Formats: sequence, C-alpha cells, structure tokens
Amino acid sequence: MRSIRPSFTARRRGGGRRTSPGPAAVALVSALVLTATACESGDAEAGGDASATAADYGNGKGGITIPDHIKDKLKEHGIDVDQWRDGAWKNWDREDWLREAQDFVNPIIEGLWDPDRMRDAQEPDQEVDEGEISGDQGVTDPEPQPVEAQSVPPKYHDNAATAGKLLFDSPKGSMVCSATVVKDPANPGRSNLVWTAGHCVHAGKEGGWYRNIAFVPSYNDAGMSTEELQNATKEEVAPYGVWWGDWAQTSDQWIEQGGATGGDGAAHDFAVIHVTPEDGSGGKSLEETVGSALDVDFEAPAVPQVESITATGYPAAPPYDGQELFRCEDKPGRLSITASDPTMYRIGCTMTGGSSGGGWVATGSDGKPALVSNTSIGPVTGGWLAGPRLGEAAKGVFDAVSGKFAGQ
Repeated sequence: MRSIRPSFTARRRGGGRRTSPGPAAVALVSALVLTATACESGDAEAGGDASATAADYGNGKGGITIPDHIKDKLKEHGIDVDQWRDGAWKNWDREDWLREAQDFVNPIIEGLWDPDRMRDAQEPDQEVDEGEISGDQGVTDPEPQPVEAQSVPPKYHDNAATAGKLLFDSPKGSMVCSATVVKDPANPGRSNLVWTAGHCVHAGKEGGWYRNIAFVPSYNDAGMSTEELQNATKEEVAPYGVWWGDWAQTSDQWIEQGGATGGDGAAHDFAVIHVTPEDGSGGKSLEETVGSALDVDFEAPAVPQVESITATGYPAAPPYDGQELFRCEDKPGRLSITASDPTMYRIGCTMTGGSSGGGWVATGSDGKPALVSNTSIGPVTGGWLAGPRLGEAAKGVFDAVSGKFAGQ
C-alpha cells in the first residue's frame, strides 16, 4: 500500500475541471501589510502579547496608533486589529476558515517566526492509499526507480540561491513547505515573487487560506545540525531575512477541487506569492537580496523531450527533519491522474513531506535553466515525486500577480 503526503502532495487531482488560462480563472488573496511586533513566543499555543504597528507608520515599538483607514480596511475583511494582534489569528472557526478567497488578509506579525518556531514547523500529515490515484485514463509511464536525495552543500546560497523554506499556520499548527525565487518581467532585476505549490497557501475545497505565510530564503544557510540549531540566532537561521506574503494566487481548480487526500487538484497545484520584508525595509527586492531568480517556463518541452529535472526542497517527514536542503535529479516520466487534466511530470526521488512547493528546474524552451514545475505529490515513504506541467493556467496565475505589482 502506498500513501501520499500533502506536505508535498496535500492536493491530488480528481474531478477533471476545465483549465482556464486567464486571470479570471485564478483566485485572489489580498494581504494588507500591517505589522504587529510579537513580544513573546507567538506560537499556536502561546498567545504572545503584541503591540500592533503599521509598517509605514513606526518602528514596531508600542504606543503607535494604527491609522483609521488601515483599521477600516482590515475590518472590511473581517479582521479586528486589536484582536488579531493579540492572537485572534489562531481562531479557525468554520466561517473564517471557509471565507471567500478575496477576503483573506495576511498581516505581518513581526517576530512571530523566530528560530524555534521555524525549526519546529511540521509537514502536513494527511495521507492516502495508492488506490485513490490509480484510476487514471491518460498516459502514465511505469513508476520510476527511487533516486536518493542528495544534500545541497552549504552554504546553500552559493549552490541554490533561489531556494528557501515557506512557513505558514494552519488549524493544526505551524507548517512548512518549500519555495523558489522567480523572475518578475514587470520588475526586471527586482523581483519579489516566490513560486510554490497551491496546497502550501490554500487547503482546497474543504478549507481556506492559510495564515502567517512567510518565505525564508536559504534557511539554515550554513547547514547546521538540528542540535546546533537549538541555539542559533535568527540571523543565522534566516541570513537573508523573513519575507511575508502580501499577495498570493493559486488556480481556481485547486481551490475548487484540491483535497487533503488523493490526487484531487494536483495537476493545478501551483501558486505565486508576492513578498515584502518583515522589517519593513523598502530598499532591496528579494531578487536583489539573494542575488538570483529563475525564469518560469510555461512552454517547457513535453515529458519525452526532457532529459533531466532537478527538484529542490526541505523534506521534513522521516527520515528527514526539515532543517537541511536536498535535491534530486532524474529523467521525468508521465503521470496522469484524470484524462481531462494535464499530464504531470514524475521523477524518482526520496524526498518526503516538506519538500512540497520546491522548484523543479530543467532546460527551458530557450535552452537556459528555468523553473518548469514544483513538487506536488508523492508517496509518504519516499521514492518518487510528481509535479504539474506549467501551461496557460499557471501563466494566468503568474501574470496576474506580476501585473498587480508592475513597476512597484
């Protein structure tokens, strides 16, 4: 019996919805950038006392008044500023959890993602029998042989500068995925865009948007052991800062069909996040800060023409612990969940949950390295991973986010 984890699966396709190419087909999430300085642990169980500040109106210390227009805007989206900063974000009642996508907000809570909370974030733990994804009617190649994941040599920034860890809170606690810095054609050389899996930002048809979504490029850059990380400073764990999502989009197919088990939504399991630095500094972009970004190829060759794909991520399910960066390289095969959905890439790889959302890099249509997919599904015990082949629907998501921040 094979099981599949949503940490790198959490959404598997099933149901055969249409693929809508344009921005109208993607779901929007607006995050109003409000900063709240966490004075204590701020984890899901401990409600740290916090003094809220607006990013443009102060330095994070107490006694700063939040402008009325920001308060009013937050309240329009169902957020009471005082309650939110004091821990109301931990309340996952059904009405809030299933709220419409456009009502989502992601206020910055400065200091919430401290080294301990980053280290302890877990991969999602849902799983599913192989039988739930074995009824495909499209083209599926034989299951690939496992490829042992190789650790990326530290410093990670020198060897995989675009890779990082994606952190977020769900009703079950703090969770972790992986993500990649990608180029933004609307802001050449100054991109603030991150690519990941849809199931790393939204729970799909039975849930809503996750909260406190933040990206940490080159997490644990020096490759410290779990024991060494116990006493690591935030600067050591996050040398290039913590970047909060202030806007994110995923496919409407994922939101309408995605599920915590099986293959539902997997062929459309991708998302784009626009990020902003936690410290409110308005200087360098994410791309300038890390010194690199990948092109996204929406016209990548069909599976038979791809010689190799390299997947990168922070696997967190056993035998891994989520603290180190790994990668796998293999020639892809094809995986079809339903005949009406795009065929997915599949490679041999022993990475487990937590590697979800991590970038898949291959030679793009222009002959240069490009992101062509992201980790979506795979068996709990490791062995192979599958990711969506990016096409018009993915381009619609990407163009919508890029266009929203054009010139900013």
